[in-house]
Amino acid sequence: MLIEDRSIRVKLCTVLCLIQLMAPALANFHAPTSPRRKAQRTPNIVMGDSMTTTNRKTPPAEMDPKFWNDQAQSELQKRLNEPLNKNRAKNVILFLGDGMPLTAITAARILQGQRVGYSGEEQLLSFEKFPVTGLSRTYCTNAQVADSACTATAYLTGVKSNGLMLGVNAKVNYNNCTASMDPANHLTSLYDWAQAAGKASGFVTTTSLTHASPSGGYAHVANRQWQCDADVLEYDNDPNTCTDMAQQLISQQPGRRLDVLMGGGMGKFLPNTITDFFGNRGERLDGRNLLTRWQNLHPNGAITRNRDELLRVNITKVSNIMGLYGSRLMEYHLKADDNQPTLAEMTGVALAYLGQKPNGYFIFIEGGLIDYGNHENKLALALDEILEFDKAIQLARAMTDPAETLIVVTADHGHPLSMAGFSERGTDILGLNEVTPAEDGVPYATMDYAVGPQQYLHPNGTRMDLTGKMGDPEFVTPSYIKQRAGVHSGEDVSVYASGPWAHLFTGVMQQNSLPHLMAYASCIGNGPKMCG
Repeated sequence: MLIEDRSIRVKLCTVLCLIQLMAPALANFHAPTSPRRKAQRTPNIVMGDSMTTTNRKTPPAEMDPKFWNDQAQSELQKRLNEPLNKNRAKNVILFLGDGMPLTAITAARILQGQRVGYSGEEQLLSFEKFPVTGLSRTYCTNAQVADSACTATAYLTGVKSNGLMLGVNAKVNYNNCTASMDPANHLTSLYDWAQAAGKASGFVTTTSLTHASPSGGYAHVANRQWQCDADVLEYDNDPNTCTDMAQQLISQQPGRRLDVLMGGGMGKFLPNTITDFFGNRGERLDGRNLLTRWQNLHPNGAITRNRDELLRVNITKVSNIMGLYGSRLMEYHLKADDNQPTLAEMTGVALAYLGQKPNGYFIFIEGGLIDYGNHENKLALALDEILEFDKAIQLARAMTDPAETLIVVTADHGHPLSMAGFSERGTDILGLNEVTPAEDGVPYATMDYAVGPQQYLHPNGTRMDLTGKMGDPEFVTPSYIKQRAGVHSGEDVSVYASGPWAHLFTGVMQQNSLPHLMAYASCIGNGPKMCG
């Protein structure tokens, strides 16, 4: 059901444009951003080739000790003046940068500056200005280096579990249908807790509705790949016994009560006898059309399939919003056309809708394609996804009241990305370190992955000179060890918090502590609460 409301398009554009205009004043040369993307898709802008020699040199002001003393004193005063916000969090927003290590955040910050002609090191992403930071420990109960399933279970349910599984405890073994369908092994999540407290709930992702990250809060499966019945069969289980994730989302709690669902993955909800909106066959073998099922459950709900439909939704008239913007994953921002909404646009519509709810809301918002860019070792795509993720966070801050809205930003796990070699100030973050070449005299990339598909070696084993070959967003960044795709890393990931009880999110914490802290701040769940 689509009921047009031109006002949401105007309001969202207004907020995005305000962010664009205010950004330079608010953040040390904070890069202005456009609500649409044509200029950003130009490769030379993506790669930072617009930098000038003058701007790449050390700013003259930085040569004076007074600059640094003043900067440090300003930081001190900011910390001294930051009040403790002990209000009840009416709203909670959890932003998740999938596969976003600290090194990638640093590189994205530099890229943001280099896109507009500065050296980049002086930049800060919007969430890096949050008053509280901490670290999250990401290991699973059975794995030193985590995947997106066990981490999602941790940061959405508050319980660590085994790798590759969602919403079940560590007693369940991989691909064990019987154990995963046993309610005794099921975990409740922030979605459940919010709904039980009378709050609205939902999620937004750039991957798919049945991807591991958002599914950690609604699915109970022993294999993250059980996204539809065909997948269950592929892994040698009976779909009549093992309920697939798409079915669980539409027909079971808490999925069926979610107010907002946006992402890709339309094929998992449609039978293979029909073609979806994007011209691809559905994937289900059981003949079920789960989108029809969802619409029957929510007769006043809106199903949107492109940017125009999303921005035409009358948020005052619909009961729920579902967005499906791809047969499988959504497309990378730099490769998408204007029919696909940006993460900021999805976030804006979701928050405008949820902001009407009198009891508040919990929403999970994922920049999921950061991880895919890193797995492909396509660093330009991954960093651009981080910048798009940051725009969504910036918009959320502009649309909400920090007195009543807790915003937490984190990652589920990292990737083995390195930034090494004494590069001079303003070195192209997506280019070569030309200051300290290797012993063979061949320059090496500013950024490298530990594991991935490309070592750029000649047949005799010597390294190729990549000078002039790194100017395309599809360029595969060099890696040290050859493997078909990049892998995850096991170091701690960063946590950033703003709003009520943000001061709880400091220090080194277990990843599964995050939902307990959010629940305390918003008075939901079964644990201790700030409201007693």
